[in-house]
Parts: sequence; C-alpha cells; structure tokens
Amino acid sequence: MSVPRFDEVVHAPNRLQICALLVAVDRAEFATLRESLGVADSVLSKHLKVLVDAGYVVLAKPAGHGRVRTWASITGSGRTAFAGHVAELQRLAATADPSSVEAGTERY
Repeated sequence: MSVPRFDEVVHAPNRLQICALLVAVDRAEFATLRESLGVADSVLSKHLKVLVDAGYVVLAKPAGHGRVRTWASITGSGRTAFAGHVAELQRLAATADPSSVEAGTERY
C-alpha cells in the first residue's frame, strides 16, 4: 500500500496523465503520449523534462533502422511518487462530504 503524499511534480494534469499512462506499460513512444494527451510536441517535451529532472521518468532513443523515436519509461521512484499522489487524492476525496459537493454548499 502506498503512503499518501501530495507530489507537486506529479500533480500537474498533463504530468499526472503521463504517469498514469506509463505505469500501465513498460514504455511508451513520444508520439503515442502526445496523441493520448492531445498536446503539442513542445508541451509534452516540457512535461517530460520536469519528470526526467525529478527522476520519475527516463527517456531512450535507441538507434536502429529508420527515424529515431523517443521512448519514455517510468522509474521506480516515479511509480512510488505516482502511487503516493493517487493515494493522497483518494484520501482527500474520501474526506469530502458528497452532499455538500453535489449541492454546491460548504461545510464549516
């Protein structure tokens, strides 16, 4: 079980989606991530750089036949951070009073 921990690196919507996509696979190609998120190359590159700098994602550009493609994989610390962040979001959601959220009222 993951320790609930809010992670500002993971929290940004695009980075949260990137992590969610990567935990389900061994690796994903740049174009697949871009299309899944519906963002431009530059936007995806920026978010991947933040995740790489945090040590949550690694990028590989294996040489081979044809054009060079970039592959992204989530690291062990990235999996831990993502799982902890999701656990914290679930913990926060569980504390909400569903009736006040649906009615648009606040509890104090």
